[in-house]
Formats: sequence, structure tokens, C-alpha cells
Amino acid sequence: MEKVIAVVVTYNRQALLSECINALRNQTRKPDAILVVNNGSTDTTEQWLQQQTDVITINQKNIGGAGGFSTAIQAGYKKGYEWIWCMDDDGAPKEDALEQLLAVECNDLTLLNCAVINKDDKKSFVWNTGGHKTLDEVPGNIIEGIGHPFNGTFINRRIVERVGVPKAQFFLWGDETEYYYRIVKRNTIPVCTVTGSIHYHPAATFSFKQDWDYKTAWKMYFYIRNRLHIHKAKFSNKIIASINYGCFLAALAGIVLVFQKTDKLKKLSFIFWPATDAVANNFTATPAFILDKLKLKAENTSNSSFIHTVKNIWSMLFTPSTMVKKMQTR
Repeated sequence: MEKVIAVVVTYNRQALLSECINALRNQTRKPDAILVVNNGSTDTTEQWLQQQTDVITINQKNIGGAGGFSTAIQAGYKKGYEWIWCMDDDGAPKEDALEQLLAVECNDLTLLNCAVINKDDKKSFVWNTGGHKTLDEVPGNIIEGIGHPFNGTFINRRIVERVGVPKAQFFLWGDETEYYYRIVKRNTIPVCTVTGSIHYHPAATFSFKQDWDYKTAWKMYFYIRNRLHIHKAKFSNKIIASINYGCFLAALAGIVLVFQKTDKLKKLSFIFWPATDAVANNFTATPAFILDKLKLKAENTSNSSFIHTVKNIWSMLFTPSTMVKKMQTR
């Protein structure tokens, strides 16, 4: 029988973590092991985990979800498990989810994913899944060509051997998407969602159209910086990846102009910083450093010119000398 390890990454959500672990314990086909990577939680998570005798725990400093899943998948692989079942602490698999995944007849070199379903209504897809809104609309048990890591993502060790693990330096926001594209685009490994295998998850509520607080929106840095590397994984042609990143930056600037109500010019100017770090492959920024810099800029009442910011980004991405240099360094 193929051995399965369930891996969960957690940070300061002990109550949700306990729900997830109980859901794993109650599987009709129980995982052979449960591993939790605790990303430096400061609540009661570590103490709670010490009492769970059936859970393998790795305590590490907070290096984000990217660092958590990098550690988790690598640990599952090194321990020799055939399948690594990945999930965040805010989701919980239905009791037969693992049984349904193992029942799928496919090549081991296939990325499988649970159907990620709204935990409240128990039928709506949390994210767009093959154009279907609810489970009732899906004609069969498989939706080809789509998956939503890391929400019940089922990874065979052969995939890890070929592709590696998520990039820990991403910290958060985009690590799962870059890894997904590295698997299905760079390595042309097929992917599918198994609709009979359900992973319950809260509904997606965040929108970039919502007005965010400039002084505390440190996650936006990672979202903007990591997006370039997602495009590099998605597109084999580096110039196309750069053009798509430029379009993303322009679209984000448009969203700021149209939908943001506060600090529009500061937010526009902010975009240039993570974009520059993205091109320079600079992964040194930490949440604390970002917050300090945002606080300092927020205290400065002068706003940078939008035109100046756009010119800098355009020059950085699309001038011939820059494009040649980027091509020569790869």
C-alpha cells in the first residue's frame, strides 16, 4: 500500500489547526503520518502540538507559507513517503477525501488536487475551477487542467524528484502559484481536480479593489515582487514573461487609481520598490523591514509623482539595454 503523509503549515491559528488535524484523524483512509510545520507561532500552537502524540512537529522561525511548505514537502520526501498531501491550517478535508484521491487511476506523475469547497455552503468552489461555480455543475469526478495548491494538493514523490520544492525565499503570496506553474508548465506534468475529494476552506474575501492601509499592507510587497517569478515559471520565453509582468504592474496601477480611496500616489510609488527587487532577484526584505519602510514613507507628506514612477518601471522593464542585459544573465 502506498504510504501517505499529510503536511500542514501553521502560524498563530491553533483553533483552526486543531480542526484540520481532527479532520485528518477522521479520514476513512487515514494518512500514514501527519506532519505540522509550525512557523514560529506566538499563540498556544506549540504547546498544543506538544500534547499531540500522533503528530510529527517541526518548529521553525517564521519564514512564511513559502518556507513552511518548502520544509514540509522536503521532510515528507526525505522520510520516504510516496504521496505528500499538502494543506494550510485554515482548511479541512472531508472524511473520505484521501480515499477518493487514492482511488483515482492515473500516472504517478500527475498532480492531483482536492476540490476546494466553501466550508459554509458545502457546494460552491472557493476559486474558479474549470469555469464551474458549484459541484452540481461538474459532470464527472475529474476536472482536467486545474488545481489550487496548497489546499488538499496531492504530490507524488516523483514530482518532487523532478521539480524540487517551493521557493522558501518567496515568504508568502505567490509561492504556491510559482510551484504550480513550475510543475505543470515547465515540466509539462498533467494536473486535475478530483471533485469527489473535497477540501473545505473559507470563502475568498480579499479583493485588491478594497482600500488597503498603506502603512500596514506589507503583504502587498510580496505579491508584487513574486509576480515576476510566477510569470517566469508560467512562460518559457523570458521576454514574454517580462512583458506580462509589465502589464500586471500597469493593471495594478490602474486599480490603485480607480478603486483606492487613500494614499493613491504613495501606493503608486510603492509599486516601484518590489518591482525593482523582483528584477534584481532581491529576496532580502522581511515583514519587519517592509513595515518600517512603509511607516517612514507614510510620515513623509510629500507624494512621488505617478508619471515619474511609471517611467522608472517602464525603463526598468522594457528599454533595449535592460532587455539585452536580462537575456545575457540567464
